[in-house]
Amino acid sequence: MKILLNEDKAIVNYVREGLKRTGGYCPSMLVKSEATKCMCEDFKRKIADPEFEGYCHCLMYYKKK
Repeated sequence: MKILLNEDKAIVNYVREGLKRTGGYCPSMLVKSEATKCMCEDFKRKIADPEFEGYCHCLMYYKKK
């Protein structure tokens, strides 16, 4: 299992700018809470799932099996 940044640098830069603007909270989520602080709880749960392979909600990270 590996966690990788999205290969599309434009997406990574866009999300990083959003993280700066929101104080570290996922810019794709409407609610600011500890659960939406990057790396969000949703993606952490997906990382724990051995069958999951894919992107986090904001497309910044990719979990490869």
